[in-house]
Amino acid sequence: MSTAIRASSILPGRREDIELHTADGLRLVGELALPADRPPVATLVCLHPLPTHGGMMDSHVFRKAAWRLPALADLAVLRFNTRGTSSVRGTSEGAFDGAVGERYDVAAAIEYAEFAELPNIWLVGWSFGTDLALKYGCDPTIAGAILLSPPLRYSAPEDLATWANSGRPLVALVPEFDDYLRPTEARERFAAVPQAEVVGVPGAKHLWVGDAETVLDEIVRRVNPAVEVPLPTTWDGPMEAGDVSAYADRTVAAFADTPVPGPAATKAD
Repeated sequence: MSTAIRASSILPGRREDIELHTADGLRLVGELALPADRPPVATLVCLHPLPTHGGMMDSHVFRKAAWRLPALADLAVLRFNTRGTSSVRGTSEGAFDGAVGERYDVAAAIEYAEFAELPNIWLVGWSFGTDLALKYGCDPTIAGAILLSPPLRYSAPEDLATWANSGRPLVALVPEFDDYLRPTEARERFAAVPQAEVVGVPGAKHLWVGDAETVLDEIVRRVNPAVEVPLPTTWDGPMEAGDVSAYADRTVAAFADTPVPGPAATKAD
């Protein structure tokens, strides 16, 4: 009997708590989700939104990716809290460093994925996480990057130049009604990267509330094109239910109009 896949649905998979260790001596908490009974085809390393405004490894798009994509798309999903960030999983050591010290966090995640011999590693950054991907993610082990709601706040033109010179795929999913960078301007800014693909998403906003399924479809379309999209909305088989109440006060409400630390910051990221 088919059961509808809901926000709280956890599909079968192998999930384990992990720790990342940075070059500057911090311990970061995270989770690795794998397909239940077969090797993954590709890997997502998730870089979450701004932690000073509620971003964490459990931000809803990444939580849904970890709960669904190992079963629906044969993907491994690695999520973690950057320095000083807390979630139900725990709190990573250190303190938010405005996209400076976080370079070590990105490196530790990539190193973990490489050491674990995870295949076809893609970075998936969201908001602040897109700047981390652009600044620190153009690594020889990375197949490409997918950017969700990129504000291009902490990253600089030289970061785009690095990606341009690498030739690695760069996909930007840009909400039609984003608070910081909308599709038309995004196409202008990302023109510096010839291979960049900018996808405007009609009706969507910065936090992707109500549009997570669209985001997951677009990720799978690039990372494992053998899987048909849109992904199924029902599941035949065992399914668990996760507690999403722990995240309710750390999503939309956390992104109120509050100044954010960072270059030329005027709003939440």
